[in-house]
Formats: sequence, C-alpha cells, structure tokens
Amino acid sequence: MADSHPVDRNRAPWRDKWSEVIFGHDTTAGRFFDVVLLTLILLSVLTVLLESVRSIREGHELYFRIAEWTFTSLFAVEYAARLVSSAQAKRYATSFYGVVDLLAIAPIGLSFLLGGTRSFTVVRSLRLLRVFRILKLTEYIGEAAVLRVALQESVRKIVVFLFAVLAIVIIVGALMYQIEGEANGFTSIPTAMYWAIVTVTTVGYGDISPHTVVGRVLASMLMIVGYGIIAVPTGIVTFEFARVSAVGPLRVCPACGLQLHDGDAVYCKRCGTRL
Repeated sequence: MADSHPVDRNRAPWRDKWSEVIFGHDTTAGRFFDVVLLTLILLSVLTVLLESVRSIREGHELYFRIAEWTFTSLFAVEYAARLVSSAQAKRYATSFYGVVDLLAIAPIGLSFLLGGTRSFTVVRSLRLLRVFRILKLTEYIGEAAVLRVALQESVRKIVVFLFAVLAIVIIVGALMYQIEGEANGFTSIPTAMYWAIVTVTTVGYGDISPHTVVGRVLASMLMIVGYGIIAVPTGIVTFEFARVSAVGPLRVCPACGLQLHDGDAVYCKRCGTRL
C-alpha cells in the first residue's frame, strides 16, 4: 500500500522523494520502479525453478550462485530503501508486504546456518501480489469480501454434505471388501474406502479395480453418483455468492460482527444492535 502519512517537517526532502518513487505508483519514476521490481522478482523466481532441475543445475551452478547473490543483494537494498524512506518504518516492517520483503532476502542467509533453505526463495513469488496495487485493482477488494462471506455461509452446508459423502464411502468400501475380497486387491475396508474415494471423485488411478460383475455394477453406480457429488459444493457456493451479492454492500454489525444484512436493515438481525 502507498506510504501515506502526515507531513513531517523534520524529514529530509530526499526521503520524501524516495518514498514517492518506492511507495507511489502515479509518477513515471514510480511506475518504472514497479516494473523493474516485478521483472527482478519474476527472474529470481525463474532462477529458483530452473535450479531445481538437475540437468540444468549441473554445469551451471556457478551462474545460479551469482544470480542468487545478485538478486538477494538488490532486494536487500530495496528493503533498506523502503525502511529509510518510510515515514513509519516499524509499521512497514510488520505489514504483510514488509514481512514478505524480509523473507525474500532471508533464505540465502539461513542457508549458511541451517543449510538447504535456498529453495525457499520461491517465497519471492508472493511479492507479485504488488501487481494488484500497481494496476490499482484494490478497488475490487469489496468483491473479494463478498466471496469470503459466501464461503463462510457455505461452510456448514458443505460440512454436512461431506459427512454424507463419507457415509457413502464407508458403506461402499465395506461392500466392496465383502464382494471383491483380498484376492482382487481389496485387502481391507480402509483400502476399499480409498478406492471408493478415488472412484467417487472421478479421479480413477486404476491401481485397484473390481473384477467381479457385482463389483463392477457397484463401481458404475458410484461413478454416476460421483458426477452429481462434484456439482453440489459448487452449487452451494454459487447460491450463497448470489445471495450475498443481492444484499448489496456488506454491513458489519459492530457488536456481534454479523456481515449479512438486508440493504434497508437498521438493526442487526442477530443481536439487535443498530447498524
């Protein structure tokens, strides 16, 4: 987020200039800084991904080491510049982006102490979240809040649905264990339940399969049920999302925190507190 702050007359002018370039996104210099930063982040993540490929890593280890130190040094300079130019350095350092910025330079240092932590530099990909600020997409946070409330409202229904699916898996697993038996790979009820889960989700690994006619009929029925099961959670979330969207802007009760109220509601429908 932009480093908005009241004017501090004791601040050096260069700190204000740095803050405008580093934290701002409206000036030409600020946009150029953001583009360069995102390019470096993409290149550093790409370097980590390529280094994990053994055929590429062998024979190019020196180049990867140079690239890693180069990116880490640049990100360390950027982190220090943000701390220096920020009017509230502590607030920035403890913010989400501040923590991510610190994690972006921490792994290579920890590799000397703990070893084997360099691969965690892929955490730099989290810094790509800055693109939402640069493109000024934060205005859509309201839609994200609607989706979050819709998911919260769907949790209980989905949990009940999952218990029903679990009951089906247990019953079918027990039946398949009795029908197919150990000779056909269904060595236990938990193993048969694993097969039922793979089948009902339409994943179908094929490591275990029924061989008897009755077992195949039961498997076919479970596959058909699986197609309907997949659609249920999607329908639940879609319904709640439509319902929350129809209510209008989210209005949070200051007392109990309930967020779903009618657009013309004056009092909270749960505790009666005035909205």
